Amino acid sequence: MSVQTITSADAIRTLFSTAMSEMYRTEVPAYQTLVELVEEVNAAVLAADPTERHRLESAGGLARITEERHGAIRLGTAEELSTMRRLFAVMGMYPVGYYDLSEAGVPVHSTAFRPVDGEALSRNPFRVFTSLLRLDLIADADLRREAEQVLAGRSIFTPGCLALIEKAEAEGGLDEEDADRFVADALETFRWHSRANVPLDLYNRLHDAHRLIADVVSFKGPHINHLTPRTLDIDAVQRLMPEKGIAPKAVVEGPPTRRCPILLRQTSFKALSEPVDFRDGDGDGWRSGVHTARFGEIEQRGIALTPKGRALYDTLLQDSRRLVAPAADGSNAAQYMAALQEVFAPFPDSWDEIRRQGLGYFAYSLTEAGRSNPPAPGADLETLIETGLVRFDPVVYEDFLPVSAAGIFQSNLGDEAKQDFTASPNQQRFESDLGAPVLNPFDLYAEIERASIAACVAAK
Repeated sequence: MSVQTITSADAIRTLFSTAMSEMYRTEVPAYQTLVELVEEVNAAVLAADPTERHRLESAGGLARITEERHGAIRLGTAEELSTMRRLFAVMGMYPVGYYDLSEAGVPVHSTAFRPVDGEALSRNPFRVFTSLLRLDLIADADLRREAEQVLAGRSIFTPGCLALIEKAEAEGGLDEEDADRFVADALETFRWHSRANVPLDLYNRLHDAHRLIADVVSFKGPHINHLTPRTLDIDAVQRLMPEKGIAPKAVVEGPPTRRCPILLRQTSFKALSEPVDFRDGDGDGWRSGVHTARFGEIEQRGIALTPKGRALYDTLLQDSRRLVAPAADGSNAAQYMAALQEVFAPFPDSWDEIRRQGLGYFAYSLTEAGRSNPPAPGADLETLIETGLVRFDPVVYEDFLPVSAAGIFQSNLGDEAKQDFTASPNQQRFESDLGAPVLNPFDLYAEIERASIAACVAAK
């Protein structure tokens, strides 16, 4: 294959994310309602705040927001995880971060597959939060063995998809025709299947162990369980969801409302109960039942925090939850949100102060004056900012928060789904199953900031 015929990973990622969005619109009609609501809210925010609109346009962040999505899947075996890593690599998506959710009563550990450099993120920041089931956390040894047998007997990737992954690896990419075939075949892995792989009795026992275990083990593949649009005002979305016939979860996960958003805020509605056919015990017939897993989620992304900023965030979040722990039924939602707002008061709420205290990452760029009069190599950054030659914009947080992810999982699985598992983070085991180390998100953000500074002082 000649270099000229290779379709870029960014283009394949865009083709795939667009195809997945169209598929999910068909499978979950409420997703379209969420997308329309987010578009309405975002348009209202930009119309009411021309300064913010100008900032986003100048920083190159406005174009990506409308089409931005993240999805989530749950896998059952190390082989599935390793192959998924190779599949996402064809789209320029790599494993970033390690998340242990066992401490929150969810028997999985996870990573996020996403683009990693600034250019790729600006073209299409599609990301997929990918969890691997921790079968070792199932206490019932017999049930654990049955689950292992079911998972060992399934293949979640089409032969065509596997062949194209191998071709992309061998030839350094795919041409346009192969890229289209790859997207079509890869999409089949994420499609919803209304027929379960297991008898109803086994499904019920898996469900009793944990709803998420039943969701992973009982089906042909890891159906996408949500696809999340990005909003500029999640509080407005939370308030307006009931008007669209959607009941939101009781509290927005993550930090409180701020002028300068930090990290990630998320809300969702509870998962849908969908008809599913289960195998008869003798394997020849089918019995009707229901399964609850797929849900709607919306997110608002803020600035990526430095290790110092993240430590402050984690401390304040723990303090707020010690003051008022959010009730499972949402009965104290107002008290919890008020406590969150109060406890987070010490976290600076201006971009300049966040920057000066080294709490967040920023991308630096030349202003119009700076482009007309480029600074000398090695010029002092603070002086360039003070003289109006350089501007700074927050680097978008591209990753996830374990406590928030667990909160969303519990909300869509049902409050009674939470169980006590021994907190057992095992990044080494996860990376072994993955077949590669996960990337450190702090390193990625720091490189974006470093490269932007270097570009400013090397403009001549």
